[in-house]
Amino acid sequence: MKKLYPDAKAALDGLLFDGMQICAGGFGLCGIPERLIDAIRESGVTDLTVASNNAGIDNEGLGKLLRTRQIKKMISSYVGENKEFERQYLSGELEVEFCPQGTLAERCRAGGAGIPGFYTKTGVGTLVAEGKETKNFDGQDYVLERGIYADLCIIKGWKADEAGNLIFRKTARNFNQPMATAGKVCVAEVEEVVPVGSLDPDSIHLPGIYVKRMVIGAPYDKKIEFRTVRQREAA
Repeated sequence: MKKLYPDAKAALDGLLFDGMQICAGGFGLCGIPERLIDAIRESGVTDLTVASNNAGIDNEGLGKLLRTRQIKKMISSYVGENKEFERQYLSGELEVEFCPQGTLAERCRAGGAGIPGFYTKTGVGTLVAEGKETKNFDGQDYVLERGIYADLCIIKGWKADEAGNLIFRKTARNFNQPMATAGKVCVAEVEEVVPVGSLDPDSIHLPGIYVKRMVIGAPYDKKIEFRTVRQREAA
């Protein structure tokens, strides 16, 4: 089956609809599927529920979809670097389900593994546990968390072969790997596609069975969230 599409718009054709849920890989601006996010914005699809560690920054990453009011709800662990995210949440314009970072990753991994829920100590006795079932195991309380299984997963990879076997680059692996399995269809944005057999099988991070469609997004402009430099010393 041919998995490589000519552009992000074509790769998402027939997959987008109002009210859908999306799992989006990336962490801040690291390892985010930029071209796919742009194509979602241009499609005009609305009322989205997006599970992602955060929403990028203002006007970058998922922040673009916040600006256009296409996201109805975020399932995230971090809000701090996106002022529009913060503003919409505090004004009641955006629904936010806060989730501890490790729990969010496990919820996506569990959903992809066909596990509907699991118990964890993280969040017990805090606001995170409000309204959720708790259970005692060996004298310790645990809170029930539901697995996440979305309509669509969008991820960013480094190198893939034509069959969709994929390698992530260093910290860009972050949430991309668990997000990739947590949905009905996974569309991967990659920097390079090589012939089948070119990649060392022991180096594959995500087997091609999970990747239904691919698009080459390169070249990219390296964006930096914070640029910190030390003051020059006087001569």
